[in-house]
Amino acid sequence: MAKTARSPTAEDSPPAAAERHRSGSAAGSGLRSLASAASGWWDRWAVMGSGLSKLERAFGDQFPEGERYFGLENFGNTCYCNSVLQALYYCTPFREQLLEYYAKNRNLEDAEENLLTCLADLFSQISASKKKTGVIAPKRFIQMVKKLNEYFRGYMHQDAHEFLNFLLNEIVDILEKESSSAKVCPETTSPEKVSNGVAVDGVRKEPLVTWVHKSFQGTLTNETRCLMCETVTAKDETFFDLSVDIEQNSSLTSCLKSFFSTETLNADDKFFCDKCCSLQEAEKRMKIKKVPQILVIPLKRFKFIEQLNRHKKLSYRVVYPLELKLSSNSDDADCEYSLFAVVVHLGSGPNQGHYVAKIKSHDHWLSFDDDNVEMIPESTLQTFYGSSREYAGNTDHGYILFYERVGGNCNGKPDSPEGGV
Repeated sequence: MAKTARSPTAEDSPPAAAERHRSGSAAGSGLRSLASAASGWWDRWAVMGSGLSKLERAFGDQFPEGERYFGLENFGNTCYCNSVLQALYYCTPFREQLLEYYAKNRNLEDAEENLLTCLADLFSQISASKKKTGVIAPKRFIQMVKKLNEYFRGYMHQDAHEFLNFLLNEIVDILEKESSSAKVCPETTSPEKVSNGVAVDGVRKEPLVTWVHKSFQGTLTNETRCLMCETVTAKDETFFDLSVDIEQNSSLTSCLKSFFSTETLNADDKFFCDKCCSLQEAEKRMKIKKVPQILVIPLKRFKFIEQLNRHKKLSYRVVYPLELKLSSNSDDADCEYSLFAVVVHLGSGPNQGHYVAKIKSHDHWLSFDDDNVEMIPESTLQTFYGSSREYAGNTDHGYILFYERVGGNCNGKPDSPEGGV
């Protein structure tokens, strides 16, 4: 709504203002009227005449072509959901595949509404909007989440990482069921197979690789070497994210190195070696066999303290880089990743607080706080590293880090390197 033009003498007392108007010349009165009209015109242009939002004015002529920036309405402590959805929306491979799924399935009359269709519809509403910015209410999606999982019902503070896990696994289940009911792999999935298939009726049946797997799934190899006979036992494990323990005044790189470090199994933790047929001391380590396109790293900020018999939030300062390298111990190949989203937890404890998302889009960093979206400088990310002292006043900490692999395959190799960080 346009602001009412104010007279230059509006703050004067009525008698004084009237006296000045009576004594002023006709020319002076005309100039004041012109200035007042010009002021009102400027106010109307700034507020509504331009049709530009605050974020559009911040971008200026650099607003990304075809991009949309929408806040999400909060339905009562649903910030955990909103922050994760924003991170996924600006995860380009995931968004593109989801919109492709929507385009191919929106006209199916017998299609049953589920979490995937609700999410696809929400992303489509944002991407197809005529407006460049605004606010959307993800009501149907939230209702479906609460219908499927009682953990997210009510208005209690929830864990964004648990919601992300639930969402990705639920989408995979839906895609697998659709593929199974169609008897053939749908076009939105890949005929590729993964290496951990199981035997059914004597025939090795490989699990379906969906576009969720293609974006987020990696493979770890858990190796255990018997120190008596030197036999190495290896087992592959797939993952959608790498949750890492954190230490005070550390970095993400050092935390990952600890994750992939060698552990000695002895005393009460000895390993049963099949070749020795007895418990033996052993060395155990994790190696990366296949890295994902999107590397999601939740920092373990919520830890159960036995003495307190409850979870506690760790406010440790952990520096996370904008560019991350995962290195191979065997062939010195590097996989380079670029940070594009951080889900931040604001609050002093695990059962209270708020979630926001800091997201990089087209070389600009933005803050998504439910229905509010604004541009921020890149240096703002440093304020979410954590606190160097345990009881410092800062309670805003980076929690879930989203990295995207840069340059496709690692050093041109079809598969990612085997090894640790």
